[in-house]
Amino acid sequence: MTETAMELIDVKKTIGSKEIIKGLSFEIHKGEVFGFIGPNGAGKTTTIRMMVGLMGLSDGDVRILGNSIKSEYKDAIREVGAIVENPEMYPFMTGRQNLRHYARMMPGVTQERIEEVIKIVGLEKPINEKAGKYSLGMRQRLGIAQALLHKPSVLILDEPTNGLDPAGIREIRQYIRQLAEEENVAVIISSHLLSEIEQMCDRIGLIKNGEIIATQDVNAATEQTTAVEIQMDVTPTQQAIEVLKEDFDLNATTAKEMVTIRAERDMIPNIIQSFVSHDIKVYQVTMSKSSLEDKFFDLIGENTIE
Repeated sequence: MTETAMELIDVKKTIGSKEIIKGLSFEIHKGEVFGFIGPNGAGKTTTIRMMVGLMGLSDGDVRILGNSIKSEYKDAIREVGAIVENPEMYPFMTGRQNLRHYARMMPGVTQERIEEVIKIVGLEKPINEKAGKYSLGMRQRLGIAQALLHKPSVLILDEPTNGLDPAGIREIRQYIRQLAEEENVAVIISSHLLSEIEQMCDRIGLIKNGEIIATQDVNAATEQTTAVEIQMDVTPTQQAIEVLKEDFDLNATTAKEMVTIRAERDMIPNIIQSFVSHDIKVYQVTMSKSSLEDKFFDLIGENTIE
């Protein structure tokens, strides 16, 4: 049975007369990477701030390993490590000195644990260099190391790949997966890079207007997307475009002599049959794999993401 690391129970947040968060309820399990996504102003950051105790709840509760963040704050928050914004480090200290400094603030963190987290995030070589000389990716890894010092059950990362180059993004993705699988940590990631969420996460929670509108496995999210992009190599292209509009009410675009539409996969046989009946030659039909981005826009019905 999968153990619940964190549970949100009807969490609400009201500021003035405006209800920002409208009763969120979902849980995150140990050993999984959970992607928390949504459009601008959906309430992701507010929710994360409540999860880590930086903002009070108007109603409901957050339970971490069964401990209430409202009534058992110290026991609950002891199990959480977080980087809510960019990790802040002392640039004049080495990476190791930074970790030792933060370790003094948390009871029970040994020198052995400091060395252990350095190895977990792969900073053995640059750990004795000043943090001010670190690349953005190295600073992110040092921030994750700091968040792991006290062996939390839940790690919350807000935009962990923000500003990283492709190599840095890949590194952080690998470390996050390793943490979940080898350390059995529940990792919660808020990100606007949906392609990264798709590669990194086991499940997603999609928030819109302060409400959770979907929580599901990443694979299920992409498999259930109905509309896909279909590219067809056909001639004559203009006649094909007209047939698509008249017979199927589909708007097509052309690029490099390819006709592109967005339609349900089940429509492809009927479209080909219609082309053949109109003496349109079909040379090739390719269908792009549906992505988390497709599912995202299908669910929110908007064109902006945070």
